[in-house]
Amino acid sequence: MNEQALFCDGTAAYVIPAEPKEREMVRLRFRTAKDDIDCVRLITGNVGYDMEKESSRGLFDYYTINWKLGEEPFSYCFQVEKGEELCYYGRCGVSKERKIFYDFRIVPGFSTPDWAKGAVMYQIFTDRFYNGDPSNDVEDREYYYIGGYSSRVKDWNKYPAAMGVREFYGGDLQGVIEKLDYLQDLGVEVLYFNPLFVSPSNHKYDIQDYDYIDPHIGKIVSDEGDLLPDGQRENRFASRYIDRVTNKANLEASNELFAQVVAEAHRRDMRVILDGVFNHCGSFNKWMDRERIYENAEGYDKGAYVSADSPYRNYFDFHNQAAWPYNNSYDGWWGHDTLPKLNYEGSQELMDYVLHVAKKWVSPPYNVDGWRLDVAADLGHSQEFNHHFWQEFRKAVKEANPEAIILAEHYGNTRDWLQGNEWDTVMNYDAFMEPVTWFLTGMEKHSDDYREDLLGNAESFWGAMRHHTSSFSMPSWQVAMNELSNHDHSRFLTRTNHKVGRTNTLGPQAAEQGINKAVFREGVVIQMTWTGAPTIYYGDEAGVCGFTDPDNRRTYPWGHEDQVLLAFHKDIIRLRRENEELRIGSLKMLENDYNFISYGRFNRKGQCAILINNNYHPITKEIHVWEIGTPKTGKMKVILQSRDDGYCMEGAEYEIRAGKVLIEMPQTSATILKYVEE
Repeated sequence: MNEQALFCDGTAAYVIPAEPKEREMVRLRFRTAKDDIDCVRLITGNVGYDMEKESSRGLFDYYTINWKLGEEPFSYCFQVEKGEELCYYGRCGVSKERKIFYDFRIVPGFSTPDWAKGAVMYQIFTDRFYNGDPSNDVEDREYYYIGGYSSRVKDWNKYPAAMGVREFYGGDLQGVIEKLDYLQDLGVEVLYFNPLFVSPSNHKYDIQDYDYIDPHIGKIVSDEGDLLPDGQRENRFASRYIDRVTNKANLEASNELFAQVVAEAHRRDMRVILDGVFNHCGSFNKWMDRERIYENAEGYDKGAYVSADSPYRNYFDFHNQAAWPYNNSYDGWWGHDTLPKLNYEGSQELMDYVLHVAKKWVSPPYNVDGWRLDVAADLGHSQEFNHHFWQEFRKAVKEANPEAIILAEHYGNTRDWLQGNEWDTVMNYDAFMEPVTWFLTGMEKHSDDYREDLLGNAESFWGAMRHHTSSFSMPSWQVAMNELSNHDHSRFLTRTNHKVGRTNTLGPQAAEQGINKAVFREGVVIQMTWTGAPTIYYGDEAGVCGFTDPDNRRTYPWGHEDQVLLAFHKDIIRLRRENEELRIGSLKMLENDYNFISYGRFNRKGQCAILINNNYHPITKEIHVWEIGTPKTGKMKVILQSRDDGYCMEGAEYEIRAGKVLIEMPQTSATILKYVEE
């Protein structure tokens, strides 16, 4: 039996239609070598159903079966027989015994937005991207937070402070508007913003008001009041800050500016995703008001910290019911009193309001295209409630905007959350960022550990990829957020230097020392040729380095970009757009070795082979390209090759002989070969 010929996945070539509705008839297809197999059976439950040979094309036969779906998820695998030989085929490929955990899975009625499938996303940490309006910058001593005063950074190129939560560089939404042409030229299709709502920190995961964009990144039209004098730490006296963030003129103007950002993005065929932090809020939040910012502000109810009669009292869990007024006995997320835990089980009004917020921002006049959900699985006090909440969240969002995407931050098994009635997908740590990082750098994603046994370990790479990817149905996998870097982990370029540590132990300069841009480009090639939505963390394309947060939140280096890396990103994004198979085609593992992986992306329209040589010396490999649908003879052409001295977009043509290509690859290189029809 030719096991290398066996293939199936959940793409449109093998599941027709690819996103079937409940009770719809679906055609399932399976590939074998031509005239090689006696019998193919569809196995579901413990029952097998014979499939019929539908057609032959090239080197392959295709077997099909029609199946009427119900309302529940449908799991299946394939049993293949030839004489005395028998094997099974599931999400992890060929096995001698059936492995139910790795069955294929169709969720009837579940679909993800077509615009997000394979889309190139770009994550913006707004304060560090571009300052388009200095008049809204946070001022020195505007308020007091976590042991210090707010500060306005005058030097755009300064390294972030080790405790820099309250320092601001001035990046804002006007800056994003002014750089939309840059993002369009780069090839970006989706903008994902870290939180934008009113908040006292630069990261804004401590939200103060879910109804409004922060005027410090939006628009300030009223700027009355005073800064805090030295020695004054009570924010009820921070009258400048209070006017800026409670005055409805500022808040409405900021919302209007954000609506303009979305409209300008849409005009360029870009989508916009907001960051939703619904597990906790901030101590500055108007529902809590521990800082007494809203206590005397016009048009606001008393916060739960201030008064036992607050309409928001049950939004939080207070341990001492006799401590009002100014009750600080509330439950904080992981014990942080600056991050009050939202108490959904104690307040239906809270849940209703957050669902209102979820609908508001994906509806006119804002028309946002989706939510990224922070620490989504931590929301309630039980998993049962968490599933209930996200089911209601999905209903609310999809009712308001059926084309909106819901993607969650999540570590570990995603299967329970991706059943079609909660999240669409996740930030793909387990089935992308971690395996790629370990294989190419041997580094843990925070730069907290180095594992030589995982560096270049192709078996470990594919084992992790196959195992964790099996938790996704195909609609979820095709929109999974594939990142090399983000705001919570060290920059990938820094991981290439193999330095274990953080900015407070090694210093920020160490993040830039000994880096390997060729290895970084290998990572970008994998990112841009893998199933899912490749997501660039702002500045990665320009060569920004940094240890884990806050050092990973350095400013974008306008005027000082690494022009080679920038051009490389533009070119490979263009290649992804021009070659459909790289975006939504099937993915199949090819040859592997120490510090070497290869895989194919293919469909009926095109076939590409991606070869990653992570060795510090050239290697020669024979690649079985027939497995991805090329003929036994023909040519494959290099359409991109990255090397240690740069990259090129055109290269040699290689003869296909007996379905194989013999190729020598330079050290620390990444090569994309494409079949050329003669």
